[in-house]
Amino acid sequence: MKITILSRSASISSTKRLVEAGRARGHQVRVLNPVRVEMHLDGQRANLYYRRRKLSPCDVVIPRIAQSISNYGLAVVNQFAMCGVPLVNTARAIAESRNKMRSLQLLSAHGIDIPATVMARDAADLKAMVGLVGGVPVLVKLLQGQEKHGVMVCESLQSLEAALEAILGLGHNLVVQQYVQNKGQDVRVVVVGGRAVAAVRRRPRVGRLSYTLNRGARLERIELTESQRKAAERTATLVGLEVAAVDLLDVQEGHPKVFEVNSSPALPEMEAATGLDLAGIIIQRAEELAAGGPRVGLPEPEPRAPARRKRKPKPSVGEA
Repeated sequence: MKITILSRSASISSTKRLVEAGRARGHQVRVLNPVRVEMHLDGQRANLYYRRRKLSPCDVVIPRIAQSISNYGLAVVNQFAMCGVPLVNTARAIAESRNKMRSLQLLSAHGIDIPATVMARDAADLKAMVGLVGGVPVLVKLLQGQEKHGVMVCESLQSLEAALEAILGLGHNLVVQQYVQNKGQDVRVVVVGGRAVAAVRRRPRVGRLSYTLNRGARLERIELTESQRKAAERTATLVGLEVAAVDLLDVQEGHPKVFEVNSSPALPEMEAATGLDLAGIIIQRAEELAAGGPRVGLPEPEPRAPARRKRKPKPSVGEA
């Protein structure tokens, strides 16, 4: 089987693991930088080029689209779909997961428990609505922010007001979200093909209020409760992601709250903590999709290449 991985670089650790896992299973694997892919449409065909050379066909695509190139990268993912290539994660599902407010709206509409969240365009309005999310401390999230840099914790109304004015002044949209006091712990669940395959609890270094301010959080493998498993699997299915990391707040009452879903989870750290070959599990799912296996999630319209125009037959000699 021929696998294409869309990633900025083959040296990125998660991309490297997918390449290793694919080749270990006997597949041909190539890594394409999405920003170097050129697309061609003319009303009749949809074609793809890489560094101005037409791409040879592949059997399945695994997108690892960075937030910094999201718009162009998702257009490339969609172009592969128009060419009839199966995708591990579709452009629509990735875009849904990237928009934090839209994904929370989707989950809330389907009865998934989420932290209380407010959104407004004015800093004064957001400050006034803090009581609706339980008061400070609160999480402040950029709606299109990158996973490691799009979240901050504000512990007082003064720090919140300063943060809101600075962020909104730069033209960024954001949400203010309830911070559930849980001893600084949360759970990340990797879901592949609609099934929770691995889970860890993240513990920040001493003195840190939230792991989101800390790249050095310690990961510990855990066994999921049934409610955690159901919440993670249903979240990935609703968003339509075949591969996802679902982040849960570890609420003591036994009712986990989903606060984020990611379409390109980091693999090496999770593999080291769990001892599982997560890259291999993702490759297995890619094999199933390439073979025509059913997708998870709600049905979505499949993009089609433009149909060829039918030419009217020219009248024969002697016809009016």
